[in-house]
Amino acid sequence: MIYVTGDTHGDLNRFKHPMFRKIKKRDILIICGDFGFIWDGDANPKEKRVLKWLGKRRYEVLFVDGVHENFAELEKYEVENWNGGKTRKISGKLRQLIRGHVFDLGGKKVLAFGGGQYQAKQEDFDLASQSLSKHDYKIDYIVSHEPPTQLTELLTAKSGAENDNLSYFLDEISRKTDYKRWFFGRHHINKVVASKYFALFDNVISTEYDPATKK
Repeated sequence: MIYVTGDTHGDLNRFKHPMFRKIKKRDILIICGDFGFIWDGDANPKEKRVLKWLGKRRYEVLFVDGVHENFAELEKYEVENWNGGKTRKISGKLRQLIRGHVFDLGGKKVLAFGGGQYQAKQEDFDLASQSLSKHDYKIDYIVSHEPPTQLTELLTAKSGAENDNLSYFLDEISRKTDYKRWFFGRHHINKVVASKYFALFDNVISTEYDPATKK
């Protein structure tokens, strides 16, 4: 089973919360950006111990990047192919899902698109479009840090697009892609919109979560 949660910002206590106990062996947890545990690199032995601990969880720990990451340190990790896309293997079962790739996770097709307007580039947009095209723009889930513009408008009560290339691109793939659900972490709230869009922060839910029964 695939589970999703919001920004962790380097807070190890999040992983010790009772909600995480429902994640079983061979399950998958995806973090929607601002992972935050990779910051000082080799200069911080404690950081290395924490990453090793996360990589030893009974489940896979995957994350898309957010806007509050040390990208210079993150990019020191080697890129490798994994489950249909490119990742950075951090430690054990801990990996970064590189933006723009579609992954086969437990038989589900998942587009990963981390970063914000200052991180995502045209080459990332092109890669995501190519990845989606290979699947005829039909996948199961989208996991990102930022949401499409209409979701930002609904959640912040601000009208009008943010007028950046990332917003335009996310709106475009929202229109063109046949997907079941979209999960994102930017707004630091736990809220379901129209049973298809899931804003997450400190909640942990299954990708099959039913808002009606809350299971």
